[in-house]
Amino acid sequence: MTSLTINPLPTPLGGTLVNGILERDPQEFTALVALELSARQYADLELIATGVYSPLTGFLGQADYLSVIEQMRLADGTPWSVPITLGVSLEDSERLNGLIALRFEGEIVGTLEISEKYKPDKASEAREVYRTEDAAHPGVAALMDSGDLNLAGEVKLLKLSRGDYPEHHYTPLETREIFAARGWKTVVAFQTRNPIHRAHEYLHKVALEQVDGLFLNPLVGSTKSDDVPAHVRVKAYETLLEHYYPQERVLFGVYPAAMRYAGPREAILHALSRRNYGCTHFIVGRDHAGVGNYYGTYDAQEIFNAFSSAELGIEILKFEHTFYCKKCGQLVSSRTCPHGKEHHLLMSGTQVREKLRAGDNLPLEFTRPEVAEVLRAAYSS
Repeated sequence: MTSLTINPLPTPLGGTLVNGILERDPQEFTALVALELSARQYADLELIATGVYSPLTGFLGQADYLSVIEQMRLADGTPWSVPITLGVSLEDSERLNGLIALRFEGEIVGTLEISEKYKPDKASEAREVYRTEDAAHPGVAALMDSGDLNLAGEVKLLKLSRGDYPEHHYTPLETREIFAARGWKTVVAFQTRNPIHRAHEYLHKVALEQVDGLFLNPLVGSTKSDDVPAHVRVKAYETLLEHYYPQERVLFGVYPAAMRYAGPREAILHALSRRNYGCTHFIVGRDHAGVGNYYGTYDAQEIFNAFSSAELGIEILKFEHTFYCKKCGQLVSSRTCPHGKEHHLLMSGTQVREKLRAGDNLPLEFTRPEVAEVLRAAYSS
């Protein structure tokens, strides 16, 4: 009797992992009319083509676009929270029809078969997705500057570029193969755009008590100018993992998406993306993907109540804000610490950057000394 091997990892959203990589020479497409992509648009192209954004096979058409804004679902009911669109100017729209080439930094990187052109409802998109029409919000600012019309249609990526971190750049097909080879049946993913401090480390290790492996998957696409640069963060992650994590239980892979700062809506997108990578669990902590004061502290956790666990296909691990308590002498949360704020070590990103620029030491209770040295060296230079 033959035994069957059951894959314990979640199926991709929609049931099938999208593969839109052609492995073709760009010279074959030089005769096509071309559109130059922004860094965020190129990131979206890659995420669609490699299956990170499964079940999407291209930029959203109007029916899906409106449904995502209004219902947080594609038109067929599949959960999806952030419109993945390709905005262009009216001038570009008039010259673009049928199959076109997509360029990035002057090089042909993919194709788009235009199936639809439509006018986006930017006011509604801003209100529903970003919960504000304030142009000071970086996501809203990018939206308002994204063009007059959206182009929809299936995309193809000619070749996969591994970007600036080729040794850490994996596709969902590759991560699923790695998880299986390591025998991981449960995998928790962690998303960050910041250097990892002790509170993050605490979340990781609490989660690792429950699952087989950790997929540390920091975002390395476009972020705000005052965020810590990606190359600095990657070096800090490498340093931390080398000294403080069990190597056989962690996979470090970059997430090439651009940051949208859509708070709760983006938390859902991040979770669904990690499902496609093959993860079974996803950590959502305080103010996930937030910016300024646009979202409540735990809005990004509460929004998941709009979906059943079955349709999400990934378990959400919700953690309260963690910090070091001098009285407790350890990392704690409001659920475990009885002491007042005067005993808590809390540092904002602004305070951290100010200390780094001044060449000051970061408290050992806040971050590991090896990580602090990486950050201090980067800021002093």
